[in-house]
Amino acid sequence: LADSLVSMIKGNQEFIMIDDQKVVYESALSFSQKSSKTNKNVLIVEGGPGTGKSIVAINLLVAITKLGLNTQYVTKNSAPRAVFEAKLTGALKKTQISNMFTSSGSYVGSKPDIFDALIVDEAHRLNEKSGMMKNIGENQIKEIIKASKCSIFFIDEDQRVTWHDIGRKDDIEKWAVRLGAKVHNFKLESQFRCNGSDGFLAWIDNTLQIKETANKTLEDIKYDFRILESPKELHELIIEKNKINNKARLVAGYCWNWVNKLDRNFKDIVMPEYDFQAKWNLTSDRNVWIISPTSVSEIGCIHTCQGLEVDYIGVIVGPDLVVRNGVVVVDPSKRARTDKSLHGYNKACKDNLAEANRKAEYIIKNTYRTLMTRGLKGCYVYFVDKETERFFKSRIEK
Repeated sequence: LADSLVSMIKGNQEFIMIDDQKVVYESALSFSQKSSKTNKNVLIVEGGPGTGKSIVAINLLVAITKLGLNTQYVTKNSAPRAVFEAKLTGALKKTQISNMFTSSGSYVGSKPDIFDALIVDEAHRLNEKSGMMKNIGENQIKEIIKASKCSIFFIDEDQRVTWHDIGRKDDIEKWAVRLGAKVHNFKLESQFRCNGSDGFLAWIDNTLQIKETANKTLEDIKYDFRILESPKELHELIIEKNKINNKARLVAGYCWNWVNKLDRNFKDIVMPEYDFQAKWNLTSDRNVWIISPTSVSEIGCIHTCQGLEVDYIGVIVGPDLVVRNGVVVVDPSKRARTDKSLHGYNKACKDNLAEANRKAEYIIKNTYRTLMTRGLKGCYVYFVDKETERFFKSRIEK
């Protein structure tokens, strides 16, 4: 998608939308034109990884802009916006780019219905409050719906990966009703990522014990999934795949402290028993790590890859997710102290321990689900815990 963005902005058709994608696109385009202050509409588009949410969203941005309507592409996560902006640099003026792409915290204090349509990608990542200190505004969902005659939310609830993510279908519907908007629900199901395999995604959900599916093994699923014996072997494979077209990256669960954000020689993730050391992605690359020509030597995390894709993804599964006696178990204490994803967990434990642990389990499982579904053609995994490795291996074939 990122590589095709310039061509799409110029009006060229880079992706042929099919079935449910076409229905969503045409419906959203129609609602964006006929919505008004007295006829507000909210569209909720549900879809798993690789179902084309971002493709439809970007196509809508182009089409609605061409109609002369006031629209923006909105995400909470800055990485997709940064990559899209980098791809458009030189093709459009900086002011044009900044007017098209913005953060979900941009609508605090916006005038009601000032936008004709707001296209919210990765809506599951929306927060209640905005700002670095989470102390600005009231609720991002409310502020977006209030600011636009037509709001289009693309959502996958199983990609909520931080404590503050509030993007749920029920909450969007609640705010829509309160603000006098009609709600329209859609689903995207056609699979474009993971070699077009719905089966691989269902297998991930089943194996991580997020939800039970019929896909107990990977038999008859045409997707390149491998388990590597060491992190060094995994990284070497990703580096080799990256030589093809700079579209292979290594990511990991956030279980190692991000100590130095600038020094290329400092290694954050060290496993001496495997003669392996690497660093988290550099601050100098900012949020374009996934397309930076030299970043294959670094390790990305959920924050630098969610909402984006590569051909081949390598994933290091840390000690925050293990399998014991056939049960997937999470351990929030194994997350790095520099990780803010679970900020709020300790306080929540004092209020309701069972509920806090349930939410932490959901977030950690969702994180690995999201990491393992970034690859269009392949996913390669190394497990820090050997019992977990054996469990996943046992689920590959009957």
